[in-house]
Order: sequence, then structure tokens, then C-alpha cells
Amino acid sequence: MQSSARSGRSAARSTVHVVATAGHVDHGKSTLVRALTSIDPDRLIEEKERGLTIDLGFAWTSLPSGRGISFIDVPGHVRFIKNMLAGVGAVDACLFVVAATEGWKPQSEEHLRILEILGMKHGVVALTQASIVDADLAELAHLDVSEHLEGTFLEDAPIIAVDSIDGTGIPDLLDALDELTATVPTSADLKRPRMWIDRVFAAKGAGTIVTGTLTGGMIRVDDELRVEPGGHTVRVRGLQSQGKERTKVGPGNRLAINLTGVDRSELTRGQVVVRAGQWFSTNHVDADLRVLDRLDHEVSRRGAYAMYLGSGEFPVRLRVLGGAALLPGDTGFVRMYLEQALPLLPGDNFVLREFGRQETIGGGQILDLDPRARAATAVPDRSVDRVIGERGWIDAHQLELLTGEKRIPNVGSWVVDPVVLQEHLTATHQIIVDAGDKGVDTALFDDRQRAVLDQFDDILVEAGTVRVRGTVDVFADHPFVAAIDASPFAPPEPDDIPVAELRGLVQRGHLLQLDGRYFTPAAIDAAAHELATMLAHQPAGVTVSEVREHLGNTRKHALVGPARLNRGDQATGRRTSSRSTTSIARLVGTR
Repeated sequence: MQSSARSGRSAARSTVHVVATAGHVDHGKSTLVRALTSIDPDRLIEEKERGLTIDLGFAWTSLPSGRGISFIDVPGHVRFIKNMLAGVGAVDACLFVVAATEGWKPQSEEHLRILEILGMKHGVVALTQASIVDADLAELAHLDVSEHLEGTFLEDAPIIAVDSIDGTGIPDLLDALDELTATVPTSADLKRPRMWIDRVFAAKGAGTIVTGTLTGGMIRVDDELRVEPGGHTVRVRGLQSQGKERTKVGPGNRLAINLTGVDRSELTRGQVVVRAGQWFSTNHVDADLRVLDRLDHEVSRRGAYAMYLGSGEFPVRLRVLGGAALLPGDTGFVRMYLEQALPLLPGDNFVLREFGRQETIGGGQILDLDPRARAATAVPDRSVDRVIGERGWIDAHQLELLTGEKRIPNVGSWVVDPVVLQEHLTATHQIIVDAGDKGVDTALFDDRQRAVLDQFDDILVEAGTVRVRGTVDVFADHPFVAAIDASPFAPPEPDDIPVAELRGLVQRGHLLQLDGRYFTPAAIDAAAHELATMLAHQPAGVTVSEVREHLGNTRKHALVGPARLNRGDQATGRRTSSRSTTSIARLVGTR
């Protein structure tokens, strides 16, 4: 899949609307797509032999305006509802097909409800096989379809009578689709690409190919991506959209990606291609659930359920929030537990089906990717403020992963709930006030306390200590410093000095510390001068004893460590000792 720069630029400029077919089995969806595009969407031998769409089919064409359109042809038979659901999860609009010869049928109704559950807002209706019925029957079929569409998102959609065999109405349907794509909003570029895989295959000489409908952002050749679940790190070797090779493809397009770094056998429909670090993968979510009113039973935690989201079927355990069950026609909240974590986002639409009864239960939207409230009391929504409030403190990047929205941090890298922040400021300020003149060592504060110190006007941070402005620095003119000044080379032991005070004196630079012994900077400077003078007169080196006698201190102050402060002792033959250096000399070397 070699890509040209020109085709890549073209792909970036234009968005091809993706439209899914829907409708009852044998109502002519695949034949209609073939008439519109000259591409047969039935790609499986079994489909051609049986004349029945079993899996998803794909086709594309250019509309009269020049805009591109891609079709996902879905099965109409109830046995293949799983495959139908895999094809409608990320599309812009639908081409709803009803045969004039049969009128509204059970799968017509189920497909319509599924599209509504998934948030579909736009579509065109095709009344197929119109040429083989008389005018009266065609008019009755039109009225029948109109009545079933009342109150749905297709209520005002054009109903075009067509015949895919003789071409009747095909130009009118193309015009209607052209008008539809002119008004349907294009897929937003959120800089967070995500593509649910609906087909995986291997191409000779190319390797692993995955296809899907791209949303959320652009993908380029050579991008490094991840496939979840599974955590496979992959690289984009090539891109293809509408049969043409590209260097980059934007959101809203059908896309085939040639991947390296993963074998075809490791991938399957229902996995998702994303960019690493941009998505929060979760295995339990809170959602709203609208139960279909045609059910004859309640919905509770009893049952084997599957969530259909994107192109995948995912078994889930269900918990009704705040109650035991939802009745037919009810809308309520549920918590769903998945077997594997998925990269989701609030607002993702899903369909819920029950395995045992083989029926569609209803569907709704994902509201919370990381629920914190107890199931008995949780009232989820898509509010960013609720997510912040439940946590108090949350990293701004983490908040974006959980909600899809950016918030500017108000403390360091955190977004902090205003009430929680005020309580934290008050508590931190009180700690500093209570510390009095000595202040508080900032090392004793946690990251959050240190992060708010710049929000206080009356607080001074100096040499690692924070205190109220105007208080006297108790470390200035400290008596221990004065005692050391009185005996700089043989300082007294800090037996009666609290550790916090010693740390404060060191932090402020009043003292230097080495192996538990304390010296003033002035003493080190003086010792450095004396030592330099000794070495000038004794190039071969000096011993601990000589340094001790010169400075007038004791061995415990002069002797620290195994190294000798030495210059050329082997050349002079002067006796050396492995224990002949001074702490002061070591400090001199570090200053």
C-alpha cells in the first residue's frame, strides 16, 4: 500500500460521509447499493450462492455534487443482528430500505429502534421494488412506511420509490443522498483518533489489514498506534480510503490500515485502534438505559447481557442503579461490568441485548468511565464538575481522558474542586500559622500542600522553610551558630538542639553538615585558606596530625573518610596513611 502525497492531501481536505443500510431481510439493500455504486457489497461466496447478506459489505461512489459517500451494507436477517450492529456504530446517517412488495416487517422495526438507540439523526428512506407493484399498492406502501416513521428521526426523511433492476428512481435517490450529505455534520477532529475494527484480513505482500470507520482524529502513515484490548503496539505501514492509497486520512472516512507489529491472528472485529496515552480504558461504566416498551418483562441484574458498542459485542454484567429493575419503557441508570477494558468516552452510544431471549433490550449512552459512587446512590451524568467534585483533586490530563473535555489546572497540574481547594488552603495556612517563628520545613508538606504555597499573600518561602511574613527568623543569630563561631575548627556537638532546628540552619545556609558534624561557612573558608597555605609549603602532602595541630582541633573533627589529601607522595617517598584526610578538607573540595 504505497501512498502518494497528492492523494494524502486530498484525503485530508475532504470528508466522505459514511451511510449504513438498514431494513428487513430480502428487501433489496445489497442490490440497491450495487445499483448506486456499481460495487457488489456481498463479498462472501456463501452470500452470492444464497442471495443473502450474512456479514458487512462495503461500497462507495461519488454523488452528483462531487461529494464522496461510503456505504456499509448490513445483514437484514435476525440471525445476523450481531453483524448488523457491528456496522452501524460509527456512521453519520442511514439508508433505510423497505420493499414496496412487503411493507413494514419485524426487522424493519428492530433496525429502526437500534438506529434510534445509537443516536442516529439523519437518513433517507428507499421504497424498493417499486416497479413490480401497481400504483395503488405503491401508494399504500408509502403510507404504511410514513405511519411507522412518525415520531422517529426519519419522520421528515424523503421516501424515494426505486427499482434497483431497471434503475427507476436511482437518480432521485442519489440527489436525496447528496442533499443529506450536505446537511449532515462532518465528524469532528478532536485530535484523538479511534477506529473500531469491523474487518481483519491479510493481503499478500502487505500483511495485516484492518478496516473501520475513523472518528475523532487523523491517522498518518508511520503513526505508532495501539490496538485495544490487547495492548498491541503497531505502526501504520499504509492507508487506503475508497479504494485509493493515502498518506493521511481524517475523521469521518472509511479506512483500511496496513499494520505492522501484529499478526492477523491476533486481531478480531470489535477491537479498536487508538493513539497511546489518549484514552482511558475501563472495565466498568455507568450509563443510562432506555428499555424498549415492547418488551414483556423487566430488566434486572438477572440475565446474560451483551453490550454492542462500536463494532464489537461485549458480554457484561448488569446492575440497576438505585433500584432492582427497570420496566418496559423505563429510562434509568445501570452499571455495566465488562470482561475486558475498552477505550471509551462519555457519550458513546450502545445497544443492550440479552443472550437468552435473543432480543434487543434497549440502549443508551455511556456517562461515567470510572464510577466512584456506590451503586445504591449513584446518579451518573456527563458533568465534568461532578467528576471533579467526586475526586476533589484530579490531574488535568486524567480529567480529559475521563470526560473528553479540557480544563485549565487551578493548582499545579491539578483541577481542584473549589470547595475542596478552599478547605485545603485553610488547613495548610493554619499549619504554617501554628508553626510560629520557626515556620515549617517544606519537606514535611505533601505535593498538594507545596503546590498551593504560591496562593498565599502573607506567606514567605525561604531556604526550604515556609512561615508567615513579618515573623522573626529564629534561625538568624541562633546560639548554636554563635557557639560554633567561638570554636570554628572544633565545633561543639548539637546535643541539645532539635533536629528540625538543625535542618533549618542548614537549609538557610547558616551551617554546613557532614557526617553529623556541623561547621559554619566562615569556618570552612578559613580552613580552606589555612590548608592552601600548608600545601603551598608542603607540596608532598599533609597528614591528619599536621592539619589537626595547625587548626588546633581534635582528631574526631579532623578525621573523616578513607582518602588522603595528597600530592605526589610516591615521588617523595613520604609515609602516607589510608586514614589521613580531614572533614574540612573534604568540604573544601566540595565548595
